[in-house]
Parts: sequence; C-alpha cells; structure tokens
Amino acid sequence: MKKDYLLQVIAEWLREMVFPPSTHREMPSLDLRKQRTILAVAGPRRAGKTYYLYQLLQDLIESKGILREDILFVDFEDYRLQGFGPPDVDNLFTAFQQLAGRQPRFLFFDEIQHVPEWNRILRTLHNRRGYTIVVSGSNSSLLSQEIATELRGRYEDILMLPFSFREVLHFQHVIFDAAMFHTSQRGRLIQAFDDYLQFGGFPETLSREGAPEKRKLLQTYYRTVFYKDILERYHIKARAVLDQMMVSFLENYSTTFSISTFEKQLKTAGLTGSKRTISNYLHFLEEAFFLVTSEKFAYSQRKRMMNPKKVYLMDTGFALLGGAFTENRGHLLENVVALELLRRQRRMFYFKATQECDFILQEGRHPTEAWQVCWEITPRNEQRELKGLLEAMRQYKIPQGGILTHDQEGVRTINGMKVPLIPVWKWLLLSRDEGKSFL
Repeated sequence: MKKDYLLQVIAEWLREMVFPPSTHREMPSLDLRKQRTILAVAGPRRAGKTYYLYQLLQDLIESKGILREDILFVDFEDYRLQGFGPPDVDNLFTAFQQLAGRQPRFLFFDEIQHVPEWNRILRTLHNRRGYTIVVSGSNSSLLSQEIATELRGRYEDILMLPFSFREVLHFQHVIFDAAMFHTSQRGRLIQAFDDYLQFGGFPETLSREGAPEKRKLLQTYYRTVFYKDILERYHIKARAVLDQMMVSFLENYSTTFSISTFEKQLKTAGLTGSKRTISNYLHFLEEAFFLVTSEKFAYSQRKRMMNPKKVYLMDTGFALLGGAFTENRGHLLENVVALELLRRQRRMFYFKATQECDFILQEGRHPTEAWQVCWEITPRNEQRELKGLLEAMRQYKIPQGGILTHDQEGVRTINGMKVPLIPVWKWLLLSRDEGKSFL
C-alpha cells in the first residue's frame, strides 16, 4: 500500500470532508465517549450505513466537542485502498500521526469487510485499549455468531435495513400521530404506504422521480450484489446457476424455496447445479443481504433444517425487476411484514400442517404470537386464513394472534375466538408495545 494514498485519504477527511444532509434514522441513541465495545453497523448496500456513521461523527464533533484530529475515518471502498491488509495498519496510523500530530481516539472504518482478516485487526486494536471503534459492513458475517464468539465481550452489532415506513414518512416530511388515522389524512398515509410497497425503502430510490428512474437505480443495486458481493467475493464458478436463482427470487418471494425442486428446474433449463451448490448460493445471497429467510417452526433444530425455507427480498423494490406480468400484492405485503419483524429483531418462523400460517414469533423458548398476512379478507378466503391461524395457535398454545391486511380493520370470530384485522401500514407505524395493544 502506497503511503501517499494513505496520506491523501486522511488529509481529505481532516480538511475537506463535508457531511451531507441526511434523514435521521430510528436507531439506538449512543454516546460514543462511553462506548467500550467495538460497534458494528451491518446491513445491505445503499441502506444508509455510511450516512449513519456520518450522524455519529457529527454528534461527536458538533455536540460532544471532539476534534477531527481525534478521529480517524476510513472508507475501505475507496479505490486507493484496494489491497489494504493487516501489514498496512501501522502505516495508516503513522500517516495519521504525521498529519494530525497525534494518535486518534475514535476509529471509524466503513465497509470493513473489504479488508482481509478484519476481525483479527479489530481484536488487536481493541486490545490496545486506546480507541473507540465503529465499523460498518455490507456482509452479514459482521452479525455472525462466529464473530461475536471470537470477539466475545468486545463486540456488539446494529442491523441497518433500508428505510422503515416510519422513516419514509420522516423523509417525506409527513408528520403523523394516532389522530391522523381517523381523519381525511388517512388516505395520504395509505398512498405513501402503497408507494413503499412498490418501490421499497432504499434512501436514494426515494429521491428518484418516476418508476423508470427508480427501477434503473434498483437494477444498479442488483448488479452490484450479483457481481461484487457474490460473484467476485465467493469466486462463483456456476454463474448461470446464480443468475437463475436470483431471477427466480425476483418473482417467487414470500414463498418456500425447495432446493430439490430448483435443482430439477435447472435440469429442465439445461443447467447443472448440485443441491450443495444451490444451498451454498442461497447462503451467499443471505450473507450479501439480498434475501431474508425464515424456517418452518419446530422445537427441534434438526427438523427446522430439514424443511424448505421461506424466502423474502431484502427490499420490495427489487420485485420491480422481476418478469412477472401481474403484481402479487399479497406477497409484497407479507414481504414488508417480514422485513419489519427483522428490523424489530423478532425471531420469526412459518407454520405448515393441515393449514398454513405466515408468521410464528418466538420469545425465549416458546412461540408467543401468530400472524397471517392477507391483502383482503373475503368470503372466499376467510375460512382458510382463520383456520391456518387457529391451527398454529392451538398446536403450540400461542396466546396472541391476528391478521394483517392492506386496509381492513375489524374483528372476525372463529370457534369462539376473536381475531383482530389490522392494516399493515398502521401496524408499521406503531411501536412494538403499542402494536400489542391491538390484541
């Protein structure tokens, strides 16, 4: 690594960098002066991780009185830092000392996953006990149990996803409260929610005008995940198989994914991909934050692993890139619910026996809530949706349950049990505790 490049990167941070305006994220309130563990912010590309780091930096500088000369900020996606590795760490600190005249107290490393052996570097730096360390990354390895175990007692993580519906409204300067749910402004909320369903929550997508421009940007994100985050990172050989998988998920989301069935589909298309290859690629897509999955509920981990996973897109906007001629609104609605449950850090599963239930939520060792997601309850589907929910609740003695809809509210009764119908847009705007008040 050329020392001149390190000096350039540090000089730009110290003297030239201007923080861009940003939408405040609903993230934990932090005082980094008291942070004793390594803080890792992980999530999809373009979800706003870098801007969140900027907010933390601004808070330190503008509110806490910390000088820039006490902070080292490095973006490892900078082309000048290509090839940066463990031997370059000391040179980085020497360059900072040369320009700032002191050693930094706060370390901010953006997209740390590009650095080989990054976890070993962080452990070494943390052991020196002279730094507060904040890192970000677009790979779920930052959230893995393996890393948490390796850095036990020195590491905590934050998951950052694209904007929630609440954050979208903040971005659009829409002020909402419970009273707004009962006024003519309710229609404005529903329209904003419908746009959120269709275009997703990537911050930059919200700034683009018109569906074609939004779709073009999402296509760019999709290609980056395909080429940079998976093809190059994992040295994929069966490129056509990966391409076929990703295209399939753009159309078949909020559904179970069978590795055996997909293997047969590949053969029909004249492609070869073993079950192991397909399983590995599915794992890579999860690691790259392209997909979210849930398992079929069972108390036995072995049984959970034996069943197909249910697959969701990390952002509903990606569904715009699929080739389906008709939009499956119910699947989009379920996908949004899955993302919100992930954002709320709820442990989610699906249920399938005689009937099906979309979500079982577990607290501790036992399931505590069951949710169906249905665009609209009609005479044709009402019994099916209610029976699936009731079967899940009875089989696992789940005390709370309901049906999340597009914009239906009310109560349905089955076998003496009252089941609330709650609009997803309203459920998204309520805190977790407020949401429970419906039940």
